[in-house]
Amino acid sequence: MSYPKSSAQKAFPVRHVTAVLGPTNTGKTHLAIERMLGHGSGMIGLPLRLLAREVYDRICQHTDPKNVALITGEEKIKPENPRYYVCTVEAMPRDIKVDLIAIDEVQLAADLERGHVFTDRIIHMRGTHETLLLGADTIKNTLCELVPNLNIISRPRLSKLSYAGQKKISRLPRRTAIVAFSASEVYAIAELIRRQRGGAAVVMGALSPRTRNAQVELYQSGDVDFIVATDAIGMGLNLDVDHVAFAGARKFDGERHRPLQPAELAQIAGRAGRHINDGTFGVTANVEPFDQRLVDQLEEHYFPQIKTAQWRNSALDFSSLDALAACLQRSPDLPFLVKSRMSDDVLALETLCKDDEVQALATSPEAIKRLWEVCQLPDYRNVSPQQHADIIAAIYKYIMSDKGVVPESWFERQVAHANDISGNIDTLANRIAHIRTWTSVSSRPDWLGDPKSWQQRTHAIEDALSDALHEKLTKRFVDRRTSTLMRRLRDEEELFAEIDKKGYIHVENHFVGRLNGFCYSPDGSAQGREGKAVRNAAAKILAGELAKKAETLISSKDSAFTLSRTGNILFEGEVIGRLTRADNILAPAPHLFADEHLAPADKERIAKRLTSFIVSITSEVLKPLVELQTAPELTGLSRGIAFQLIENLGSLKRMDIAHDLRQLDQPARKQLRKYGVRFGAFNVFIPALLKPAAAELLLLLWALHDQSDQKIDPYDLPEPPRAGLTSDVNDKKLPQQYYRTAGFQPCGPRVVRMDMLERLDQQIRPLIIWRNQKSTDPQPVGATGHGGFLVQADMLSILGCSWEEMKDILPTLGFALERKKIIVKTDSPHAQKASRAALEALSSFVTIPAQKAEEETEPEEQFEEIWRPKRAQNTRPQRQNRSDNRRPQQRREQKNTNKKGRPPRREQKHAGAGKKGGAPNRPSRPRPRRADPHSPCAALGDLKKALEKQKK
Repeated sequence: MSYPKSSAQKAFPVRHVTAVLGPTNTGKTHLAIERMLGHGSGMIGLPLRLLAREVYDRICQHTDPKNVALITGEEKIKPENPRYYVCTVEAMPRDIKVDLIAIDEVQLAADLERGHVFTDRIIHMRGTHETLLLGADTIKNTLCELVPNLNIISRPRLSKLSYAGQKKISRLPRRTAIVAFSASEVYAIAELIRRQRGGAAVVMGALSPRTRNAQVELYQSGDVDFIVATDAIGMGLNLDVDHVAFAGARKFDGERHRPLQPAELAQIAGRAGRHINDGTFGVTANVEPFDQRLVDQLEEHYFPQIKTAQWRNSALDFSSLDALAACLQRSPDLPFLVKSRMSDDVLALETLCKDDEVQALATSPEAIKRLWEVCQLPDYRNVSPQQHADIIAAIYKYIMSDKGVVPESWFERQVAHANDISGNIDTLANRIAHIRTWTSVSSRPDWLGDPKSWQQRTHAIEDALSDALHEKLTKRFVDRRTSTLMRRLRDEEELFAEIDKKGYIHVENHFVGRLNGFCYSPDGSAQGREGKAVRNAAAKILAGELAKKAETLISSKDSAFTLSRTGNILFEGEVIGRLTRADNILAPAPHLFADEHLAPADKERIAKRLTSFIVSITSEVLKPLVELQTAPELTGLSRGIAFQLIENLGSLKRMDIAHDLRQLDQPARKQLRKYGVRFGAFNVFIPALLKPAAAELLLLLWALHDQSDQKIDPYDLPEPPRAGLTSDVNDKKLPQQYYRTAGFQPCGPRVVRMDMLERLDQQIRPLIIWRNQKSTDPQPVGATGHGGFLVQADMLSILGCSWEEMKDILPTLGFALERKKIIVKTDSPHAQKASRAALEALSSFVTIPAQKAEEETEPEEQFEEIWRPKRAQNTRPQRQNRSDNRRPQQRREQKNTNKKGRPPRREQKHAGAGKKGGAPNRPSRPRPRRADPHSPCAALGDLKKALEKQKK
């Protein structure tokens, strides 16, 4: 059936117009590029700016970029005299004559939104030598109606396309493109792919060219095996896809959600298989398997013909706003053309025509034409029609003002909203859409005062946002480590791995875990197949690395090892094992931390080396105890005391071995002293073991062998008293043996270092021994003269305690407190106070001189606290043989006692007392004491005399 030619067809006669039709992967776009480069000039219109950028890059590889221009809605790369133009269909210049014009995907003439643009270009755009219309077979009949005498070339598909049925996402083959029809579905599927398969690239029409290219490169390079995309993937993007999986079969076409037509499914499924490589397609997720009829259509590429094309009048009348609106409302005069629905530019024009200011400005054809140009500004932000119309109205009013351009300050504020690369994926995508609008404005040379600088700035902002978006997409949807490792392991390629000084393991520059000593700790974030890939990659290098590390350890000196206070053995700062209990308390056994990657032979050799280190460190730090354990000359009772010291790790209470000490002769004591043993007043101990290093190791050995009810975890020891302290607070929750092993003796509220107790004994003993029989001996400060002593400040300083704490410490050391009342003399200030109080009481009866009526308070009773050894506790045994090693002071004490052990009676002061032949001891007469004039009795005497005078 033929129809009469339209006016447009008559105006543009046919000049070598050829339609190259066929399914996807027939090389149509490649043919058009070759034909254009064969001419001196050419122009190709493409359906997507993404595809336009791809074709532009391909052409620049075959010719000088100075000869190629790129023109899209928001991007213009236009050299001074370009020969070839790569454009989106909407942006194709109409005033340029070139040898060849090619229009790709002409079947989009039936699209409800953009179809009228393709129809217009099909009818009106012609090359001076050749015109190519590229598309699917379904548009053939409509093209024949639009372009009479059309040359048609059918091209078969270069590879076979087959249906593979339904598969779960986790079972999809490599090099698969998964197609969804909303951004939320794309993100959800990409997230699932990342968790299960290592990651996926993401491609959507809303992405900027820079972001889309970066995502495609991510897929093409093999870093990921999957790409998740919208139906934009069906518009000529050249990808190495082996399988296309539909995760949806319905889309929103701008008015409603509808099922995809078979031809639309074929356009997308045809992306599978490139050049001569066969491809497959199928469904996934919750999509029902395709019926056989649909499968046959997709495999055989046979679909119903498109019967109509969208049309909008392009012969516009700018004489008035009403005339322009009437032109846009005109219906086509051919039955196979359908008037297109309201588009964004027409809606914007209708809205602006209601604005009084716009109406006042749009009075001339030139002004109305400029208004129509502004209305065609794309709505990349997808805001409401009214919001989009407000922006257009503001721009139009500015360019129609006296200055004729948009003010830079206003434009700066609009651009600044998008100049921020922070935020999530959706935020960045919205900012990119925002800046694309202002990039389109800056591409109009007559709208801004300095359009070139603004183009550079808006492009720079878009590039920065695009890079940030690509980074966010990659970080969220791609696990580079897993994808790289799985690909290398799958391809059986040799992996490059290394371990840094901190033990971090990197395979192909990706962190896979850490080597702690001889144990491998895989990355905790890797699970499932990802975790398996990580473990397999690490296992290939661990065996060799651990063998090298074992050799280094075995040949190292003791200085390379460290033993912590909690029993951990460290090699070059890494924990490789810990001490465990052994039969010999001074020779604990090492336990090596190692996993299956270390060879058994190496484990044995390392264990021997660690045993050698433990023997070395105990021999050095605990040298007195180790030597005491192996001393050959100790026998009998001295051997027994040495054994007890070793069992108790260097200290014994003197009272616990008092019986043995009484029987220990001086030669035996001398032998023990040679090994550092000190026989103190309260403890028998080894002072060298009080050092911090020895104390820490002793505590660890004690905890390993502790059998008490309050058993302490040796690998979580409480902190001992800080080094340098002479005493510390006594934590009653800890066993006494814990403190004794650390070199401290519990004494009531505090624990006191054993050597400090001996210093205390050295201060107390002279005070107890001193007697006042000899007047020539000076009385020591704190001595009472009768076996007691008073606490001095030096004693508190030695123990580092308060007076109140001292009163609780001394009883634990065998001293008892005696409180002695202090008698106040009558001539003392206290007696004077008492006298004045009595006079005040009598003042109501008689007149008392004023100087005797001063107010004073009664003195409180005072006591003197005297400490002396308890009689029941005698830690120093008495010698039967008085000639045995008695000190001179002991002999003097014995001489000054009678047979009953009591001191002799005090000697009389008169000359003949106690001498042979002298005068007998007679009690002396008491001398009359002089009354104290300030005593209460003196006051009563004065009162008596005063009363007698009154009677006289």
